[in-house]
Amino acid sequence: MSDSSNKLDTTRRSLIKGAAAAGGAIAFPFVHAQEKITLRYLGTAVNQDKAIAEKFEADTGIKIQYIPVTTDDVTKRAVTAPNSFDLIDTEYFSLKKILPTGNLLGIDTKRIKNADKITPLFTKGEIGGKKVGDQGTAPKKVMYLESPTSKTFSAAPTQFMTLIPTVYNADTLGIRPDLIKRPISSWAELLNPEFKGKSAILNIPSIGIMDAAMVVEAAGLYKYPDKGNMTKKEIDLTIKVLIEAKKNGQFRALWKDFNESVNLMASGEVVIQSMWSPAVTAVRTKGIACTFQPLKEGYRAWAAGFGVPKSVTGRKADAVYEFINWFLDGWAGAYLNRQGYYSAVLETAKAKMEPYEWAYWMEGKAAAKDIKSPNGDLLQKAGGVRDGGSYEERMGGIACWNAIMDENAYMVQKWNEFVAA
Repeated sequence: MSDSSNKLDTTRRSLIKGAAAAGGAIAFPFVHAQEKITLRYLGTAVNQDKAIAEKFEADTGIKIQYIPVTTDDVTKRAVTAPNSFDLIDTEYFSLKKILPTGNLLGIDTKRIKNADKITPLFTKGEIGGKKVGDQGTAPKKVMYLESPTSKTFSAAPTQFMTLIPTVYNADTLGIRPDLIKRPISSWAELLNPEFKGKSAILNIPSIGIMDAAMVVEAAGLYKYPDKGNMTKKEIDLTIKVLIEAKKNGQFRALWKDFNESVNLMASGEVVIQSMWSPAVTAVRTKGIACTFQPLKEGYRAWAAGFGVPKSVTGRKADAVYEFINWFLDGWAGAYLNRQGYYSAVLETAKAKMEPYEWAYWMEGKAAAKDIKSPNGDLLQKAGGVRDGGSYEERMGGIACWNAIMDENAYMVQKWNEFVAA
């Protein structure tokens, strides 16, 4: 997914009314009724879940008012209208544009109960004690600030975090195994003439170009020092490969929207494409074979997190911290894990999931019972396993991260030439 960009993937969203559990009420004291605080939550629709807002209000009495915009508009608002929201949910790669404005405050980890339990993927760039690929904007590069008002990143961990991670995942190609009928193990297959007119790529420039770079490297055409920060020459080379493929009729579509990717795959018009994990799930819930295919070159990862604008003070600031603490406390993490995302604090999410669910989603084990989405859709029959295996296998297999390049303006211009070709 992500750029979770225009992925207005509301279809898989559900309405779960959560009565406040007694435990929740103790952990998160109710705000006095007369104070009626509402937090304006800026982010993309994909992360703005009705069930999460309702459960939080039931537990704390604090209302969440969602402001849904595209990924690019989240960044624009953070830069130009920092007083128009109380909490931002943005991608880590956007921090290079937002932080220099001084509009975001460093989050004081002393006020975050589970700060020390946040996955080391973010704090150290490690999974299971092993370093993962950090080309592009790996969260660990932009995770810390020297002081709460700093406009530059700290290379070493400090008390102040830029964002507290909300959701993250590692993306790959989606395939229709029933129509391809042979193993697929490389990104290079996206441009294989065998799939002429039946392949598709994501038309969000900063992500599409990363997928294209994975293909270029996999095909042995070029090795990038950093796929997430190309030179003009490297951008030219990558776009040239795409334009040639497009002129040869390789692509059935360049998709922008989550639902578009689902429909292309479900109809069989496309058999191999850039794809997000929940989109693969959406195809499967229609009873159609679709695989989120692990590839030998690894995954392209993305991550989003909560940030706090400097305009938020007093009781509002307390409520924002209360929401972030609640979010890391397990209920929201378990809810996201059940959709195929990953949560920031694994330990608390695990405590809110059934053992068979955790084994399927996080350990790569065969489902002991049918696996259902939060709103009850069948995602996997008993006996099935999750594509990509365990959390450690998937997140440990990251090759690069979503990024905004120094040459972003040039890259977008060249990408548009590809789209128009």
